[in-house]
Amino acid sequence: MSSRLRSAALFAEALEHLPGGVNSPVRAFRAVGGQPFFVESAQGSRLRTVDGDELLDYVCTWGPAILGHAHPKIVSAIKSAADRGTSFGIPNPLEVTLAARVKEWVPSVAKIRFCNSGTEACMSAIRLARGFTRRDKILKFDGCYHGHADSLLVKAGSGALTFGHPDSAGVPADFARHTLVLPYNDGEALRAAFNEHGRELAAVIVEGVPANAGLYLPRPGYYQLLTDLCDQHGTLLIFDEVMTGFRLGRGGAQERFGVTPDLSCFGKIIGGGLPVGAFGGRADIMDYLAPLGPVYQAGTLSGNPLAMAAGLAALDELAQVNAFPTLEARGSQLAEGMIEAAKSAGVSVQWQWIGSMFCGYFTDAPVWNLTDALRSDLAKFAKFFHGMLAEAIYLAPSQFEAGFISLAHSEADLDQTVRAAAKVLRTL
Repeated sequence: MSSRLRSAALFAEALEHLPGGVNSPVRAFRAVGGQPFFVESAQGSRLRTVDGDELLDYVCTWGPAILGHAHPKIVSAIKSAADRGTSFGIPNPLEVTLAARVKEWVPSVAKIRFCNSGTEACMSAIRLARGFTRRDKILKFDGCYHGHADSLLVKAGSGALTFGHPDSAGVPADFARHTLVLPYNDGEALRAAFNEHGRELAAVIVEGVPANAGLYLPRPGYYQLLTDLCDQHGTLLIFDEVMTGFRLGRGGAQERFGVTPDLSCFGKIIGGGLPVGAFGGRADIMDYLAPLGPVYQAGTLSGNPLAMAAGLAALDELAQVNAFPTLEARGSQLAEGMIEAAKSAGVSVQWQWIGSMFCGYFTDAPVWNLTDALRSDLAKFAKFFHGMLAEAIYLAPSQFEAGFISLAHSEADLDQTVRAAAKVLRTL
């Protein structure tokens, strides 16, 4: 690795212009120490920094780069769309085509509306659920992050958790009191909450797989219990598939776990790496949106032709190359290698994975929820992160973020990663 002098100079300049020198907190490396590097370009499974280093990338733009960086079909689609105009502020054909494709892949979605980010999708889905049910309260789970809307930044994950402030400043107490928070995977707590508040709950929102406090999976039967309780109390179930949608299979986490939510939120992959969000679900609920209904939601750049073209190209390619079996195999290969590397080094690591998503916790106890995740040795993770970076392997710069594998990651890339991990783990 280089001395990163150019990155250091850029970061010093960025600190003069941007809060913390970044435009999203986790990029600042505060959770692991040190300073961030700056990227000049990316191709396939690798990043090239302004310092001339080439890094094997497992952040993948935090999920969207499922085909790898700068995939030629996505780049071509964006260029072609840009030649026709970058934004119209009026309907364009690509919105209709992508909407139909999402509906085809996700049967629970009868109608969909595009927006510009996962935050906007979740915020709008919550507003819609409240308008449709005429109830105020929502229920979420600690460690689950659904964007930075006020009512959702209560015991959130992602960057809020990374910096040790699950409850953000600037969120009025009156907003927070309408948000109930439960531990994930706790069936008894879920039953008790519905017994006390069920008729007041507009919606329950949950990540299909919680991936903003690292990565942990639902216990068998947990989502069936959640679905049954929502049905019994007239509460809408919102699946946040911003990360899992079109990554864990054509139908996302809901297909994988056999769940039919009332509303779903999407982002990342359906924009092919460009800013995008979407929410969709039952037709009677979606028709409560303006201009048909009383719930207002709008956006000048919603359905932007560049994002729509990129998203269509991404989904087309995923379908044509039969991507998901390959991604499953790559995820298993990496997991098996990392588990063996940790065992050989005598280091306790809980390697959690599903499909092409993963996280390693430095703890000897199973991780099923945020409380379990917080037992991880953060100092050991930081040392591991920097050790891997020195081996030209870029992992998420926080214990509380998931990693991602793309179709561009070869078996040789994964072998390289395991060899590097085996070396670094022996130093911990």
